[in-house]
Amino acid sequence: MRMSVELPLWRALTGYRVLTMLYAVGLFATNYENYDRAGIAYAYYAVLIVWTLATLPRVQNEAACTKRFLAIDLGIALTGILLTPLAVNEHHIDTGGATLPSIWTAGSVLAYALKGGWRWAAFASTPVAVANLIERGQPARDTVHNVILVWVASIAIGYVVEVARASERTLARALEIEAATRERERLARDIHDSVLQVLAMVQRRGAVIGGEAAELGRMAGEQEVALRTLVSGGLTRVSWASEDAAQGAVVRIVDEEDEPEPEGPVDLRALLAPYAAAKVNLAEPGAPVELSPAAAKELAAAVGAALDNVRKHAGQDARAWILVEDEPDEVIVTVRDDGPGIPEGRLAQAEGEGRMGVALSIRGRLRELGGSAELISVPGQGTEVELKVPKVSRGKAGKR
Repeated sequence: MRMSVELPLWRALTGYRVLTMLYAVGLFATNYENYDRAGIAYAYYAVLIVWTLATLPRVQNEAACTKRFLAIDLGIALTGILLTPLAVNEHHIDTGGATLPSIWTAGSVLAYALKGGWRWAAFASTPVAVANLIERGQPARDTVHNVILVWVASIAIGYVVEVARASERTLARALEIEAATRERERLARDIHDSVLQVLAMVQRRGAVIGGEAAELGRMAGEQEVALRTLVSGGLTRVSWASEDAAQGAVVRIVDEEDEPEPEGPVDLRALLAPYAAAKVNLAEPGAPVELSPAAAKELAAAVGAALDNVRKHAGQDARAWILVEDEPDEVIVTVRDDGPGIPEGRLAQAEGEGRMGVALSIRGRLRELGGSAELISVPGQGTEVELKVPKVSRGKAGKR
């Protein structure tokens, strides 16, 4: 649904035109004795009523309010002002009586302001000011006051409309960027949890085996670099050594349709159970730990990413412990290892190199759930990752 900050202004203009038309006719009825040629007034008001009611759809939005309509509308207002001296007596003019269209004229000027901004409003106000001075015959105080009032009000409204349109465009662009960023982070997490891990393993194993496997590992390493660059920045071409790929390769990501999720809450313990192993100890409550399907899936994936980091950085012999705590308002999962810990500044350096495991696979997931991820690491004493997720998710992932 496309929002519009100026739509209420168009609706207000529609009501203004109808009410001011009735006001102008009411003035004529109450001051009938001041009209020497009432036939002119009757003819003009007949045209004004038909025109106002017939063109109500024209002032519903910017697209319907065409330049041709604006020109005719302003012409009817100017004609009414210039016909006033022919219809009324001199006393009506000398005492500053209303013109035939009265304040209906301001509606024509405001339509210009809503359509084209303050410049169009200034353009439409000028002939109205001239017509009022001609009708009065001299620059009387009340006439000048009314002219300046219409001029300033229409220009101010036109400026407000321009600012509103600019703000609307900026907001729409910001929402597009936010949506694109969230989708990019989601894809990056999935890639980190699968493809990048496999490519890194192939590169390491190929270097150990040697021979043709070393060449395969080298190409896997190049693709890992390209894919990390794509995740963290943009699309990168990587040159291949083989003749079959002399033109280069481009990494592409295909977002497959999400699998249907079960209805109702799920037990987090069932999703964490596969992580338990000989060197991974899982401590969990005796009762089910219920979360929404999306929240449980993202939390389990974050735990998996933390364990991947343990295996990758602490070594295959490192032990890990998973502790699940079911609090009244939130679920807390702690992943701790007995590895060497993370040197100070290493996480920032890894993000700069495009290694977004902690930033995206862990913190990014918890942020979308409205939770948090705290990482505590002391060199030589292991690393501890504390994941907190509210049971009523405040993030977008919990509402999908």
